[in-house]
Amino acid sequence: MRPWFKRPWFALAGIAALVAAPAVLSQTRTPSPACGALTNLSLPHVVLSRAMIVPASIDPANAHPGYCRVTGASHPTPDSDIRFEVWIPDHWNGRYLQLGNGGFAGTIPEPVMAAGLVQGFAVAGTDDGHQSSDGTDAGWALGHPEKQIDFGYRALKETTDAAKAIITAYAGAPKYSYFQGCSDGGREALTEAQRYPRDFNGIVAGDPANHWTHLFANGLWDYQAISATPAGALPPDKLKLVEAAALKQCGDADGVIQDPLACDFRPRALLCKSGDTPDCLSSDQVAALEKIYAGPRNPRTHEKILSGFSPGGEAEDNGWTHWITGPAGDGKQSLFHAFGHNFFSYIVYGDPNYDMTRFDFDNDLKMTDEKFAPVFNSYDTDLSAFQAHGGKLIQYHGWADPAIPALDSVDYFKSVQARMGATGNFYRLFMAPGMLHCGGGRGPNMLATLPAITAWVEQNKAPDTLIATKYHGDDPRQPVERVRPLCAFPAHAEWNGG
Repeated sequence: MRPWFKRPWFALAGIAALVAAPAVLSQTRTPSPACGALTNLSLPHVVLSRAMIVPASIDPANAHPGYCRVTGASHPTPDSDIRFEVWIPDHWNGRYLQLGNGGFAGTIPEPVMAAGLVQGFAVAGTDDGHQSSDGTDAGWALGHPEKQIDFGYRALKETTDAAKAIITAYAGAPKYSYFQGCSDGGREALTEAQRYPRDFNGIVAGDPANHWTHLFANGLWDYQAISATPAGALPPDKLKLVEAAALKQCGDADGVIQDPLACDFRPRALLCKSGDTPDCLSSDQVAALEKIYAGPRNPRTHEKILSGFSPGGEAEDNGWTHWITGPAGDGKQSLFHAFGHNFFSYIVYGDPNYDMTRFDFDNDLKMTDEKFAPVFNSYDTDLSAFQAHGGKLIQYHGWADPAIPALDSVDYFKSVQARMGATGNFYRLFMAPGMLHCGGGRGPNMLATLPAITAWVEQNKAPDTLIATKYHGDDPRQPVERVRPLCAFPAHAEWNGG
C-alpha cells in the first residue's frame, strides 16, 4: 500500500460514534473457565478454533476489562472462509454489538470492537469472508463469486448467528442487539435493516456506501473528469483556492458550511481571465469541478446516477486529495482510483487490466447494476419489516464527506419517506456540517450515536439531536474545542447551538 494511504480509516471507520457509554443493564457474567470449552460448541458449518480468557488491562494505551475471546470461521460454501471474533466481557451489560468494516474489508475490525467492549457490550466482527490488509483490494474476488456474496451480505448473517449462539452458551442470550458501522460498515448496517430485519433492535449507519455500484461508477466519473486533459488536473494548491472561495461565500465563523443545500457555490467564478495562474482556475479545471459537484449522469437519458459532492472540504487533510484527485491532482494514486480499478477489474469485468476510461455510463452501468447490485447494494427503500419488528435506525453523514456524497444519504432518506411516509418513529437522519468521511474536517469528529440508539430502543426516547463533539486535531485524547447538538434532518440542517 502506498505510504500516504497509511491512515487506518478502514479499521477506525465508525469508532467516533462509540462515546458516552449507555447505562449498564446488569452485570450478568463474571470470569469463568468455561470460556475455553466454547471450542466444543457445535454450530452449522462453523469451526471455533480458539476460546480464551484475556485478563483485564489498566495500561492507559490499551485499557480493557477481562473478557472471553472466541475466534472462529464459517464455511457456508466450499469457497467460503468467513473469519470472525466474539468478545464477551467479564461484567457484561446484556447487550450485543456487531461492528461493521471499511472499504473491501479483509480484516476483523478490532479497534472498534475494543471501543464497544470497554463499555460493557459483548462485541463481534468479521473480515467479510476474505483476508487482506489493503482495504482497497478486491483481487480476492476474481473468479470467486461465492466470496463476493460473502462480502456483499452473507458474512454479516453468518457472524450474527454464530456470535449470538456463542454469547448465549457462555453468558445467556443478549437482551438487546445492535449493529454499528460507517462507510462500508454503513452499507452493512443498512443491509442488516433490509435483509435481516429481525436480527437487531437498533442500527447505526454512518456515511453509508449503500449505493455501491453507483458509488464506484461515480469514482470513474470523477477520474474521467480530471484526467480528460492535463489542464483538468486539480493539485492541492488549486483545491485550497476552491475551498477558500466556497467557505468565503457560504461558511460561518468556524469555517464550516452549515447548510450546503443553501450554498450556490459556482467554481466558474474562479475562472482565469488570462492564462493559468495560482489564484484562478483554467477552463478545464472548472469543467472538471462542475462535473464532480454535479455528479454522474447517464449520457443518453441524462438521468442522475449519483448526487455529486458538497462544497466545503476540498483541501482538508483526508479530503479530496486523499479520495478523489490524488497528490498530483490527476486522479491517480487516489483512494477512489484504487477502489474503481479493483471493483471493475476484479469483480465486474474479471480483467485485471481493465481500462477505467472505457466505462460507459449507460450500457456498462446497466449491466453492472443487473449483475452486481443484488449482491452489493443496500438501497431498498422498503424498511417495513424492520419497522414492524420494532427496530430503530439512526443514519448520519458528514456534509463534507469526500468519499461518499452526503446528498446520497439525503436521497435515500427521502426515497424511504416517499415510499413509507413519515419515518420519525423508527428512522432518523443526521447531517454533520463540516465533517469529512466518518469524522475529521472542520466539523464534529465524534457523534454520540451509541447512547442515542440504546436510549431509543430501550427507553423509547427518540433522538431529536445528537451530541456532536469536535476534538483538537481530531484526537479524542486532546482538548475539546466544541460540543453542540446536531439536529435531525430536515428540521435543521445546521450544526447549531453554542
